[in-house]
Amino acid sequence: MTVSPLIWGITIVGILALLAFDYFFHIRKAHVPHLKEAAIWSSIYVGIAIIFGVLVFAFGGPDMGKEYFAGYITEKALSVDNLFVFLIIIASFRVPREDQQKVLLFGIMFSLIVRTGFIFLGAALINSFAWAFYAFGLILLVTAGNLLKPDHGSGEADNFMIRLARKFFHTTDHYDGDKLLTMKNGKKVLTPMLLVMVAIGGTDIMFALDSIPAIFGLTQNVYIVFRATAFSLMGLRQLYFLIDGLLDRLIYLSYGLAAILAFIGAKLILHALHGNNLPFVNGGEPVPSIEISTELSLTVIICVLIVTVVTSLLSKAGKAQTAINNARRHAVNYLDLEYTADPAERERIYNALRKEEQQIEQMEPKYRNKAKDIEKIRAEVAEAHRRHKEYLSR
Repeated sequence: MTVSPLIWGITIVGILALLAFDYFFHIRKAHVPHLKEAAIWSSIYVGIAIIFGVLVFAFGGPDMGKEYFAGYITEKALSVDNLFVFLIIIASFRVPREDQQKVLLFGIMFSLIVRTGFIFLGAALINSFAWAFYAFGLILLVTAGNLLKPDHGSGEADNFMIRLARKFFHTTDHYDGDKLLTMKNGKKVLTPMLLVMVAIGGTDIMFALDSIPAIFGLTQNVYIVFRATAFSLMGLRQLYFLIDGLLDRLIYLSYGLAAILAFIGAKLILHALHGNNLPFVNGGEPVPSIEISTELSLTVIICVLIVTVVTSLLSKAGKAQTAINNARRHAVNYLDLEYTADPAERERIYNALRKEEQQIEQMEPKYRNKAKDIEKIRAEVAEAHRRHKEYLSR
């Protein structure tokens, strides 16, 4: 399917219009989105992506439609995994909850820019160099292996760019609303808001290195790659608030994503062997190999995700770990409430803590006592209760 410059132009304008609408009608005025708001807009963005897929089926044919949906589902699953890292960064910088939407929208916009660059670079490599399929396949296999490491997603939000900014620029540990710069002792300094955006921007680049090879393993149509990637990112902000507190529940997501990326990586290498022209591989001649169809790819991706999500949600160990992690997070946040100006934040966090505690009390001891640093977590929760009683007695 050849896409005209007019269609490309309409596509880009449409995406920019959605981002502008998101900013001016949802984010410009800092607020914490309600669950209903997040659910409605998440559904709208998913609905738009599905409608586009139906149009691809109608005008581009069944093969193109299957490629789009396989790419969209894969990229959406990877974007959910990215939310784990966003959660770590936002928590590390203590971003006020009412300003988290702006940080997430910046992350989405920066992701879109970076991934668009990688898409065109990847397309140029594939069109010019047959070995690019080998390279993309190896990248995905290595990424799949990294996802299986126990410390996956537990890194600190303190990358090289952050350390460089703190070394050469004046910074402050306190927010000034959603401003990027503020005055301190008569001098302009960087606020944590700017630093958290730098941190997310740095991680976005790393995400693109995994994401783009994955979707090129499913389709080489640049327009389909772009649309599937863009739609997977649109609505990510609403999804963050919709599944906030449930992210930890998907304890087997990394295993499922590892299986999907390994599968696509193997598919890319098999495709490379089928059209091989590297002189040191089989003398530069093609190697007979299996070609994995789009139908099989789509089936494998959907089945792996269904098994991963269902197993995670039904796991008693997963439920216990999620409740304990959330209780710890709420206790730590309650003990450090100076970062937000929202007067309702204290009650919201404390009520969330109590809800998690009630769930933990109903669990079998073998699951709730298995968590790492359980005694430290109990001490933090007890201190949060003490502080709350002290607050009520004022």
